[in-house]
Amino acid sequence: MSDKRRTLLIVEDDPALQKQMRWAFDAFDTVVADDRESAIAQLRRHEPAVVTMDLGLPPRPDDVSEGLRLLGEMLTLAPDTKIIVLTGQHDRDNAVKAVALGAYDFFGKPFEPELLSLTIDRAFRLHDLQMENQRLKEVQGSGLTTVLTRDAGMLKVCRTVERLASANVTVALLGESGTGKEILARGLHSLSPRAKERFVAINCAAIPETLLESELFGYEKGAFTGAARQTQGKIEAAHKGTFFLDEIGDLPLALQAKLLRFLQERVIERIGGREEIPVDVRIVCATHRDLKGQIKAGLFREDLYYRLAEIVIDIPPLRERVGDAALLAHAFVQRFAKENGRGTMHLGDDALASIETHPWPGNVRELENCLKRAVIMADGNRITADDLGFDVTEADIEHLNLRQVRDEAERRAVVRVLARTNGNIARAADVLGISRPSLYDLMNRFGLKKEA
Repeated sequence: MSDKRRTLLIVEDDPALQKQMRWAFDAFDTVVADDRESAIAQLRRHEPAVVTMDLGLPPRPDDVSEGLRLLGEMLTLAPDTKIIVLTGQHDRDNAVKAVALGAYDFFGKPFEPELLSLTIDRAFRLHDLQMENQRLKEVQGSGLTTVLTRDAGMLKVCRTVERLASANVTVALLGESGTGKEILARGLHSLSPRAKERFVAINCAAIPETLLESELFGYEKGAFTGAARQTQGKIEAAHKGTFFLDEIGDLPLALQAKLLRFLQERVIERIGGREEIPVDVRIVCATHRDLKGQIKAGLFREDLYYRLAEIVIDIPPLRERVGDAALLAHAFVQRFAKENGRGTMHLGDDALASIETHPWPGNVRELENCLKRAVIMADGNRITADDLGFDVTEADIEHLNLRQVRDEAERRAVVRVLARTNGNIARAADVLGISRPSLYDLMNRFGLKKEA
């Protein structure tokens, strides 16, 4: 969250209520407007992240048409702005209509300032997250623009890919299904000197064993029944470029030997041919299987493994990438809402809580499919935990603040060190890097008694 104060636009034609709202929401930089024209002018001038607006505006304050018109114009001019509609207590139908048009939320009048302030703060948080998503996309770097992450482990993987891109080495990408192995393989290619040539991919698990050899190495005319003409294989088609072998752990043993010969000699022979064809290609492979375990089981050649795994990159699963599930979820909602003409959509707090606690066995691919379905099936512009198909998890966004996170981390550290030092305060303070009085203060704050 930025330290600078956040701008809130209040669209209200009642001067008394304007004054009340400016006083109630003094934690924000508030600007006001009392009709559609002044609201558009303030929107252009201040570019507020959040707007509260009454649907009943001059010249016909008893009619919502002017308010709905303003809502549509503001979302057209600033689609990322979060607009909270204020309505009469018995005007729920128009409030629902406003939300369907793209409003972030609605509140009935008279409202509780504390509750509305909480909703405004959540809207700012969502806006900040979406802006951070956009910033990350813009600064991500060179060739890996499709990798959206702020997790330290995944950022390290991206930096490794960037460093290896120009090196002429064979790279093995290891990780669970759905973690983005092909995206990283394409990143290696797009950042490499071979970027202008072809990137050719084949999934070893998706092609029957009887067809896989001809797919890899090609065949001569008449080599077998149905071979009506000479056909290049995938390896030959990738000459001068990059050849990606996905699910290499499913390659049959017989073909492992033939692939090993190619890696050693850099020549192929088409099925039914006698001519050795030199091929200059960079090999990148990937698998979700434990190749070393397969070697022990006799299912994968050890010599082929060391030819393929000159450099090994382990890709962390989504459940270990701190904060990435929510970060990616926001990005997927924006993308699929645009693709499906759903306007401005956002994730509710219950949906975000469910996303953060779900283990995601299918990783990013599962998350992507889940959010695509939710965008299509959601009734309004807010996606709930029910739309995701998960059990509702109590939203805890109010409790995820730095002070509480820091206190919990300090408490755990103090408890662990006191246990390791058997309650020796002097040794514990040295291990923690603080003075003994500071340690006593922490123990008092966390209710930890010194053992007698």
